[in-house]
Amino acid sequence: MQFVQIVEFKTSDIEAMQARGKRYEEETGGGAGSAIFCADRDNPGTFLVIATFPSYEEAMANSEKPETQALAADMMALSDAPPTFRNLDLFDTLGG
Repeated sequence: MQFVQIVEFKTSDIEAMQARGKRYEEETGGGAGSAIFCADRDNPGTFLVIATFPSYEEAMANSEKPETQALAADMMALSDAPPTFRNLDLFDTLGG
């Protein structure tokens, strides 16, 4: 079953956050899943990452990699508050 993780975070330096994410992608080839990055139109300075993985197990294996651990630490340092996480099992999709 596919796994989706939504991470909501606040930052006043989104450019540095983006640069760190791009560096991670260059170092790892993008990790085990895919992700989209969104800005909350109603809450300036609030952003979301919606990451998808083939399975929960693959997501957790990716999370344990040293490169992913370093990314998480750097992103925490760039955040203005602790992030919130939603861990979801994808059971259906609609549309294209």
